[in-house]
Amino acid sequence: MAEVSLATVDRVLNERPGVRSVTISKVQAAIEELGYIRDTAAANLARRRVYNLLFVLPDTQNEFVLDLRSQIREQAGKLSNDRTKLSFVLAATFDPQDFVNVLDEIDPQETDGVAIFSPETPAVRDSINRLRDKGIAVVTLVSDLPSSERDHFVGIDNVSAGRTAAQLMGRFIREPGKILFITGSRFARDHLERRQGFDLVMAEEFKDLEVIASVEGKDDPEIMYSLLPELFENHENVRGIYSSAAGNEGLMRFLREQDKADDLVVIGHELTNLSKTALQEGYFDAVISQDGGHLVRSCARLLRSAVDNVPHNPAQERIRIDIYLKENIPE
Repeated sequence: MAEVSLATVDRVLNERPGVRSVTISKVQAAIEELGYIRDTAAANLARRRVYNLLFVLPDTQNEFVLDLRSQIREQAGKLSNDRTKLSFVLAATFDPQDFVNVLDEIDPQETDGVAIFSPETPAVRDSINRLRDKGIAVVTLVSDLPSSERDHFVGIDNVSAGRTAAQLMGRFIREPGKILFITGSRFARDHLERRQGFDLVMAEEFKDLEVIASVEGKDDPEIMYSLLPELFENHENVRGIYSSAAGNEGLMRFLREQDKADDLVVIGHELTNLSKTALQEGYFDAVISQDGGHLVRSCARLLRSAVDNVPHNPAQERIRIDIYLKENIPE
């Protein structure tokens, strides 16, 4: 139909050089007329193609990130038979320049796709765009960078997560008062979006509850622990705490020492061993979470689809907002 050799068709399908534009047009027209759909998996198997996928994570000891690292190791073992290699590198927490340094050192000859969990700044955005210019697929993980040219975002809808926390908080609290909002950093889009959603619902439905300015805990238990006494001293009638970030060991320590389990409604994020204990002991009333294994598997699938330029299943990659109470903590 296109009146060219099989070798020429192969070069066009695999986007190899050395084919005239008029010949490419003939082959593409024949493909469209025949309704041919390329079997990417078979082609990659024939070429012995291996996907090298890299996760760039904050260098922190918070349990959620440690769980992500564990999930990457676990999935790396499972995906090795599927010609996919997973690895991770670390950058200083909430340090945009260190993330830029890590991203700029990634070699397109060694890496096909990158999943990045980072703060949002123009410098990080530009670094992601440089990766895309090198032909590297990019997904953002947990915290989005929509101003960049990333291929996909993998994580919960953080505005909806904040709205969910506000509904729970407003319904659990029975009297007027103030709410403390603990965030990690003003550079963390996921935390900012949770605050946005939280404020919207509070303003719409629970006007007798005042949300004070966000407190930056930097995901550091010691910083969080040191900030709380002054906050309670400066604000009367604190009825609830929404911790949208990590560093909750410091929050737990403060609540235990001050014996405030019965005085406050506390909502946290991510189901970890620490937050499970907080639920069981009554210091947390609810935890909003996302499945770390699903996050890692979704990153791998979406990066592979971006590398191959093939469609993905949006329903399969939608990350659920999970709500845990003391009564439904999994084993």
